[in-house]
Amino acid sequence: MKTRHILYCAGAAVLCATGIGAAAPAAGPTVHLVRPGESVQRAVDAARPGDTVLLAAGTYRESVRVATSRVTLRGMGPRTVLAPAAAKAADACARAGNGICVEGVDGRPVEDVTVASLTLSGFAKNGLWASRTDHLTVRNVIAEKNGQWGIAQERSTRGVFKGNTARGNGDAGLFLANTIATEAGATDTRGTVVEHNHLRDNRIGLTVRRLRNLGVGHNDITANCAGVFVVGDENHPRAGDLTVHDNRVVANNKLCPKTARLPFLQGSGIVLTGTEDTRVTGNTITDNTGSSPLSGGIVLFKSFVGATNERNQITGNTLRGNAPADLVDTSVGRDNVFKGNACAASKPTGLC
Repeated sequence: MKTRHILYCAGAAVLCATGIGAAAPAAGPTVHLVRPGESVQRAVDAARPGDTVLLAAGTYRESVRVATSRVTLRGMGPRTVLAPAAAKAADACARAGNGICVEGVDGRPVEDVTVASLTLSGFAKNGLWASRTDHLTVRNVIAEKNGQWGIAQERSTRGVFKGNTARGNGDAGLFLANTIATEAGATDTRGTVVEHNHLRDNRIGLTVRRLRNLGVGHNDITANCAGVFVVGDENHPRAGDLTVHDNRVVANNKLCPKTARLPFLQGSGIVLTGTEDTRVTGNTITDNTGSSPLSGGIVLFKSFVGATNERNQITGNTLRGNAPADLVDTSVGRDNVFKGNACAASKPTGLC
């Protein structure tokens, strides 16, 4: 691929082009323009901190790995599509079945990477996979019909996930975890933000697993088997000290079969398992109905290893039409508070 450099000229509010193959001057960042049929990976490999790789509308059949800090990979909207390569690819990101990989190493995270305004469709594993990042921003990305997670991150801090759409993925539309490969205590995410996303027709809309210090707000979550899972276990520090607020969680009534860790899922709104000091507030949770042990509007349930929920605050939520009840607490935990919720039925009675 011939790299085209479009530069912000020093001292002028105009764009200038250096020409094909020309080196970028030191004065400012470079925009590497890629068109369908050209290699996205080659442009990413050429990018330096501060640069943008801009993908024109069209379909790119490849996977892309970003390992340089302060790089932006941006499309021109939903019609910029990354899809699996027709032939078997040699790079590790493609071999793992992922669309985009943003990956640092232990002790040296990739910092301030942005992925925005494109579609990731049909990858065998994950649309976007991130590991060992700090302040990764994923914005206005569509992740659809991927085999496992639409957008996923582990071992990372200060992430920003805003305005994305995750639909039709095999497991969670959006999945955030401390680590997927080893047992460990919860990670302090240092304020990760999950806001204004649309999570639809996945197994689980959003999974937050073994994390602390983040906010999940103003998301629209519907037509999944379960809306939101906040997951902890017996490791220390415990998962929790996070806020799930002002989300719309409606009719997550798909039926998904059981797995090695979970019973079958259907009709779960927001589920807490083995968490502490979590605040669930201001959410609208309606018409989530099913007969799974995890069914209901807001459900407190023991974790897979039997860890209970402790000191969680369920306040100011609006719940209606959820079954078997709007509020369900089967975790036998301590000091959980249910206050100021507008709801009709609970298990046990008296929580509304």
